[in-house]
Amino acid sequence: MLLTIKGKGMAVSEYFENIVTKKAKKLERYFKDDTEVIVMLSIEKSRHIAEVTVPFFDGILLRTEESSGDLYSSIDAALKKLERMIRRHRTRLEKDLHEKAYSYEEPVYEEEPLMGEEEAKLVRRKTYPIKPMSLEEAELQMELLGHAFFVFVSAQTGQTNVLYKRRDGNYGLLEPEYE
Repeated sequence: MLLTIKGKGMAVSEYFENIVTKKAKKLERYFKDDTEVIVMLSIEKSRHIAEVTVPFFDGILLRTEESSGDLYSSIDAALKKLERMIRRHRTRLEKDLHEKAYSYEEPVYEEEPLMGEEEAKLVRRKTYPIKPMSLEEAELQMELLGHAFFVFVSAQTGQTNVLYKRRDGNYGLLEPEYE
């Protein structure tokens, strides 16, 4: 497991690097040696934020973010949440993807925060590689990311679809219909 520790708006001391390394060692049993785990630490006002991202395989990302009043608590909570997520989905991932479950191409991120007025504005832009996937794979990816919606290219139709979580806990699917 390749561990990368970064600070967003702060310098990460060697002490915090050692703490994160020690706690992240517990996750080694879930990943191959060449799997990258990225830990981003930041402090915004009184919130201490720990974000853990794992580009797992085939463009699927595992991502958790926790914030609290204490950076130690945030790190612990984020890593525990990631471990629960891996355990919960591991059998499903192994069943669906077998050997290719741990190989991936690194996703590309582009973040461009904009400065400006008080009105609503675009503050973050992301790009990511898209591969055609089934509805079941899209559901799994959405759950792993913890998002309320997921945009994907359908392997059956080749069209861009949007999968979203409804308030009643079920899923909805938006499929384009061209006229």
